[in-house]
Amino acid sequence: MHYIDSITGATYPLDQPRWRGDSGGYLNLGDAPGLTRGQIEPSLNSLWRYRKALLLDATDAVTLGEGWTPLVPGEWDGAPVLFKLEFMMPTGSFKDRGMTVMVSYLKSHGVTEVLEDSSGNAGASLSAYCAAAGMRCRILVPETASYPKIAQIAACGADVVTIRGSRQDVADAALAMSSQIFYASHNWQPFFVEGTKTLAYELWEQLGFRAPDSVVVPVGYGANVLGCDRGFSELLRRGEIGRMPRLYGVQAANCAPYHAAFRAGVEHFVPAPVAPTIAEGIASSNPTRMREVLAPVRASGGEIVAVTEDEIVRALSALARKGLYVEPTSAAAAAGLSQLIARGAVKQGETTVLVLTGTGLKASERIGELLGLGARSG
Repeated sequence: MHYIDSITGATYPLDQPRWRGDSGGYLNLGDAPGLTRGQIEPSLNSLWRYRKALLLDATDAVTLGEGWTPLVPGEWDGAPVLFKLEFMMPTGSFKDRGMTVMVSYLKSHGVTEVLEDSSGNAGASLSAYCAAAGMRCRILVPETASYPKIAQIAACGADVVTIRGSRQDVADAALAMSSQIFYASHNWQPFFVEGTKTLAYELWEQLGFRAPDSVVVPVGYGANVLGCDRGFSELLRRGEIGRMPRLYGVQAANCAPYHAAFRAGVEHFVPAPVAPTIAEGIASSNPTRMREVLAPVRASGGEIVAVTEDEIVRALSALARKGLYVEPTSAAAAAGLSQLIARGAVKQGETTVLVLTGTGLKASERIGELLGLGARSG
């Protein structure tokens, strides 16, 4: 098993922690063997029940009990849907899937201090797992990041640095700082995706060892699309499933580079207008792995959908009225599912999974403003 340089194809051993290749390009992981249902460890009520599918020694895993989140049946716009409650993770977002694996890998290879850039959830997750691992971390965040997320990051002991400008400006600042500290970016270090692939394994097991017809996820940098593609591909190669699910990625129309490239029929960055969006967790104007995200979406028969701010707010309200209190980024995926149902891309009688990635508890003040909420005097 090895790293693969995305530009030159050069390979590097996994026993030397890296976040990019000698070419300056991002890294991917070579194919992993996966597992069969008989290799699951059912006594572990976390994603580490699939540790035999992961490319690291899990003996000393840094874990907070992440994964094995509920899969709740329900209905959306008249169609049956399964809500995957990824917001019920230790730090309140799906990022814990990737962080537990990435931090375990880095710690086991002697890394003691890391750097990350984040709009909030990734930083909160990394700070928590570094605290559990006894590692130091510095998190760069936009000045506009929600205060509850910044407080969560700082409470775990991280060095929090706010950066003026866009989400991309924060990423650029982290790249400039990466010569000083190991850059444990969840968008560059591929062991993060090695963790998010357990979403595919979990859905497969929770559905009675079969693949769903469709998986709908919000997309910023694309970690859940990458993880689902990697995980379901491993299951397909092992003969555990007979087909891949359709993968649908949803972006905010105000910041939708994947959508622009998908519509143009290409797998590289296409310049598109960028404006602020309430879905701050997916406000990534120049994501790293364009080709690796777009190719599996197309190959699966899925697509990239863009949704307006008004559509996100309507979905946010509708989810809350079902008892699903999520942040606007998660609601974007539900708004995208509404479009897919209306166009007949997602049909009655199919098994459709809507992945809800982050809790609304981190954005309650903003949600209150968006939904016009307030207490009524008695």
